[in-house]
Amino acid sequence: MDAGQTADQRELEQVNRLSRRPLTAEEVYLFTVRLCDNEVDRDFERFSRGELETLAEKFLGKSGIFDHQWSARGQTARIYRTEVVTEPGMVTRAGEPYCYLKGWAYMLRTPGNRDLIAEIEGGIKREVSVGCAVERVVCSLCGHDLGSQDCSHVRGRTYGGRLCWGELTGVTDAYEWSFVAVPAQPRAGVLHKGAGAAPELRKALAGQEGNLLTLEQLEREAGLGRRYLAELRREVARLGGLAGAGLDIGTLKGILEKLDEEELLALKEGYAARARERFPAGVQLTYRGEGEQAPQQDGAFLI
Repeated sequence: MDAGQTADQRELEQVNRLSRRPLTAEEVYLFTVRLCDNEVDRDFERFSRGELETLAEKFLGKSGIFDHQWSARGQTARIYRTEVVTEPGMVTRAGEPYCYLKGWAYMLRTPGNRDLIAEIEGGIKREVSVGCAVERVVCSLCGHDLGSQDCSHVRGRTYGGRLCWGELTGVTDAYEWSFVAVPAQPRAGVLHKGAGAAPELRKALAGQEGNLLTLEQLEREAGLGRRYLAELRREVARLGGLAGAGLDIGTLKGILEKLDEEELLALKEGYAARARERFPAGVQLTYRGEGEQAPQQDGAFLI
């Protein structure tokens, strides 16, 4: 689906899951955006692919605004579909295959949006940035929280030929995405027409409705599989902490990113057994206010 094209029935069905009444193809303007990626950005921070998979779920239904100004008057568009896309042959500064979070967005073709649509089509409104919350910013060199007493490194500096950056870890929320002048991630922005996970294959299948439907089904299933693996890795990391694996969470997650499903399931079973030995199940009733800790405020990041 190219930016500005008339929505087909499949796209409309997904858009209408968010609308209060069924919208027609003539009422909506569709476009795609590269929301964020796994490259080290201008602020010397990055997401792993696993965190991008988490963001893919959390950005569904989120509003597009301007300059991260949280005002209902600035709401212009909404994300109705997401996918993590890998760019073949590209490698990040962290040495991983480059991938990015792609969002499909819609807005209404109203008189008030006419100028904005024209600016998107003309390439004027293009750069975007995301607002989200994460639990930790982990040092790429030592695996401790950046800025903590256990970490002596400064993001952006080089130590022994190795660049220090912050790994944004533990995504807890996605707030919005904004049109901005200068995003932290240079590649983030509205995608050109024809940009997609497999544009050449789609072009080759033009007119073959059955094969296109099969391709879309395979893409959806691939996305589900990636989200399953991301959740499995998070669960294994949690169990590793309970089992006393002896590794800091940043190092453990880095190892888990390289394991396949069979290896992850075996490790999950082993960690779960060790965790049960360390923390036998007991019967205990707790009540609200008993043993409660003060809530910690999420750290907000504009990427």
